Amino acid sequence: MSIYQIAVEDQHNQKVILEQYKGKVLLIVNTATECIFTPQYALLQKLYDEFKDQGLEILDFPCNQFANQNPGTAEEIEQFCSREYATTFPRFAKINVNEPDESLLFTYLKNAKKGVFSRRIKWNFTKFLLDQNGRVIKRYAPNIKPNKIAQDIRALVNANNKGAK
Repeated sequence: MSIYQIAVEDQHNQKVILEQYKGKVLLIVNTATECIFTPQYALLQKLYDEFKDQGLEILDFPCNQFANQNPGTAEEIEQFCSREYATTFPRFAKINVNEPDESLLFTYLKNAKKGVFSRRIKWNFTKFLLDQNGRVIKRYAPNIKPNKIAQDIRALVNANNKGAK
């Protein structure tokens, strides 16, 4: 199975097949609006602004599985992220990243890159970096700030841009 075969729902509950992101570097993040790591939204937006024209997409998957830190509706989450952090990257429907009822997307990601001690997602703002071919390159713990990922993203987008010339 390829990540590009997985279907998810966007924040308006419309089906999205991830194949539409083929050829892009992806940073997939489970997020929450009331988490100690919520300020990472600003750093994610900064990454997106820097690299989106070079082929980066950040896919935001709100999750309420950790201490009820994302209780809002899709509309409330969108309003919060727009107002507080001016985010413009794609946001999807709220999902579960661990059992029970975990999203197929996160099953796929966790099987590709296990965490330090287990395959479970430890907390909100766990990040997965995928190359342009849909391969999961790295998994980052919630405490790893997005600006620390910039070098890895730069390497992937630069490799793609060299190959395109």
